[in-house]
Amino acid sequence: MSQHGHSFMRGTLVLSVAAFINRILGFISGMYIARVLGAEGIGILMMAHPLVPLVITITELGLPVAISKLVAEASARGERMKVRRILHVSLAVTGFLSVALTTITLLGSEWIASILLSDQRAYYAMLAITPIAPIVAVSAVLKGYFRGMQRMKTIAASDVLEHTVQIACVLALVHLLLPYGVAYAAAGAMAASVISEAVSLLFLVTSYKLFGESRMSGETWANHLKQGRSTLGELLQIGLPTTGHGIIHSLYSTFQPLLITTSLALAGVGTALATKQFGMLAGYAFPLLFMPSFITQSLSTALIPAIGEAAANKNSLLIHERMNQALNLGLLIGAPATVILYEWATPLTTLVYHAPEAGLLLKILAPMFFLHYFDAPLHAILLGLGRAQATLWNYVIATAFKAVTIYILGSQLGIIGVAYGIGIGIVMQTVLNFFSISNSIGFYWNIRPYVKVGISMMMMAISGHWIYQYVMSHGMPQIWCVTTSIVCSLLLYFAALVFTGTLNWKSTRHRFSIPW
Repeated sequence: MSQHGHSFMRGTLVLSVAAFINRILGFISGMYIARVLGAEGIGILMMAHPLVPLVITITELGLPVAISKLVAEASARGERMKVRRILHVSLAVTGFLSVALTTITLLGSEWIASILLSDQRAYYAMLAITPIAPIVAVSAVLKGYFRGMQRMKTIAASDVLEHTVQIACVLALVHLLLPYGVAYAAAGAMAASVISEAVSLLFLVTSYKLFGESRMSGETWANHLKQGRSTLGELLQIGLPTTGHGIIHSLYSTFQPLLITTSLALAGVGTALATKQFGMLAGYAFPLLFMPSFITQSLSTALIPAIGEAAANKNSLLIHERMNQALNLGLLIGAPATVILYEWATPLTTLVYHAPEAGLLLKILAPMFFLHYFDAPLHAILLGLGRAQATLWNYVIATAFKAVTIYILGSQLGIIGVAYGIGIGIVMQTVLNFFSISNSIGFYWNIRPYVKVGISMMMMAISGHWIYQYVMSHGMPQIWCVTTSIVCSLLLYFAALVFTGTLNWKSTRHRFSIPW
């Protein structure tokens, strides 16, 4: 394997480890916020947050992906001035757009709040998070540069630093502002995100000053911008197609809280209770559901260029081999995660959030969310095949269907119907991506590992339930009952995989393997 391949795989592993650490840190922070603010406070946070990703998506214009590609090409050709120009043009574009949109958002904050926020207590949290857009935009440009230079350790370190600072700031600000009311405490939690992003940006800027491209003689900002029209064209040619998906996702995320609370209102749920129920869904169930997916997300990052390279070489066998490995890993991670989140739903939400009522929502979503662990690799495969337009239309169709389903089921069944609507949307998007790949290159599916994993899942669920009940009957604390039963059932699950020959680290392409 080439040195570049080794470097890329090491970078993927570094990002996976960092993602795991960040998930743990983020989970700790979320657990503290959930316990202190309660479901109502979490609902206020979730209502205030979605506007910012929309602003960030518009200001970034998909440039981070384009920057990493163009920087890698320019660096390989030794064009240091081109690298510097890419950075200058990108910073100018994202800086101008982010400051302009942030200013507009702040000036029109009351009008925006009157339209988007069903609970006006979220206004202060929305104000607190708005200044984050310019910080994130500049950070994204620098991260794009470091990705292009294959310096993944810098990105990983900045992410871990950001989450560490965020936890410290959340603990301090929420504790300081809670006596003034839950709305101010939620604003403090949002302000903690701004501070942590600023610290991360400072780290990235310092790293670039120490290890980045040094300033060349005769270069100025004016010269770079005057001569940067062609560079801007290259950046936008790659970045704009990526932006469409992000804008639609951000728009939907912005209006989803209003959609959910409106559907709940039609079901006869009051504003305060609707905010609380939305907080249980978005703040309690979703973090647990997304917790195991960091591995498939990291894999997807590595899968896009791997599939693209194989497609460029017209090596269909290699495409299917990598695709099979990716889906097998999704199955390997998603199967036990689904069993745990379904079987121990109420004990987990009770232990982590002191909210046993959220267990039902987690139990509803867990089986449908199983397909989410396949959706990220499928999405990456389509991008690697050059089918970005297919991923966009699949997302549009699935999101529209999800919105309609949430509205209909939510107005009839309340928050339970909303949960079913979200789960159905996830299933539909995964199925659409699956059919898009099948239409492009065919899909050769070896069903034996899936049957074996299905049997192992049933064994894990039955044994876990029995062990949990047995330990509970002996009067042990719930945390020990949950931990003991989960660990024992996981051991049985992996033992079943090894016994059936499904889990084999010295794999052929039809068996499980570690992709790096």
